[in-house]
Amino acid sequence: MISLELVKEAPANKYVNLDYGIRLSVKDERADKHMIQIYDASYSADYRVDPEVKDFVDESLRKYTRTMGFALEADVSTDYLLQIAVKEFHVDYLSGKGWTGTVILDVEIYDHDRKIVYPRTSATGRFSNSGGAPSNFSAASRVVNEAYARALEEIDWDRVAFFLHRSSSPKNEANKQVTGEGNTALEHLTIHWAINSRPQGADCSWRIKSSTPNVKNQNERYLSATPYESTETFDIKGLTYNNAGNVQVEVKCTKAGYYEQKKVFDMLSVIDEKEISAMFILVKEE
Repeated sequence: MISLELVKEAPANKYVNLDYGIRLSVKDERADKHMIQIYDASYSADYRVDPEVKDFVDESLRKYTRTMGFALEADVSTDYLLQIAVKEFHVDYLSGKGWTGTVILDVEIYDHDRKIVYPRTSATGRFSNSGGAPSNFSAASRVVNEAYARALEEIDWDRVAFFLHRSSSPKNEANKQVTGEGNTALEHLTIHWAINSRPQGADCSWRIKSSTPNVKNQNERYLSATPYESTETFDIKGLTYNNAGNVQVEVKCTKAGYYEQKKVFDMLSVIDEKEISAMFILVKEE
């Protein structure tokens, strides 16, 4: 019997309070699915593996990631997909060298739109036990389990956690598009509005003007009568930090007996300055 088990605990609660959860997907992509591929002994190896490799990796990874503090299957609309492909998982025996375990896991990460954000990277674990006899399958179990533990430690978990943390600055998510799900820094960016006029009591409205196909032009939205001051967040679908230079905020001020006035603000400047501030000096109609 070659018994598979998780022989090392993950660091506890290292990645708690992340903004997004993860979903695990394990694929068995081994070209050779034999647990023992090289057996340099005078007799053949008669063995079985418990549990099966794919089932073991799936179950142990869930335990490992939960221990570290990752939220598994928190929200289907915002979870990132952590995909693990098992490329190698075997233990071999060479006369004079003993048992050697090899585990190679390929790691990929996809965002909630299933766009790849972390290209496939390999994590490799190897471990040898020169004292093990060819009949000592307990030693074989220890060796391959240690190799698996080392492969898990080789995964860049800090990098995994990076994608599950919403940045405080839209600059750090330059291509991340607003979808209305609240999973971007842009949607959590607070903008200070300060609109006034002379004389006061004018009606103010605003709209989005866009020259990029990713962001649609919007109809006017009423704000309030001047003076108007507020702190609000934006929810402009399709907006990213990188395309904000092609988007404008138009503010209009109207009052009976006075000419209509408009001011246009560049969206990129609004994001950087976190402010839309305007003073309208109204002119009487003649």
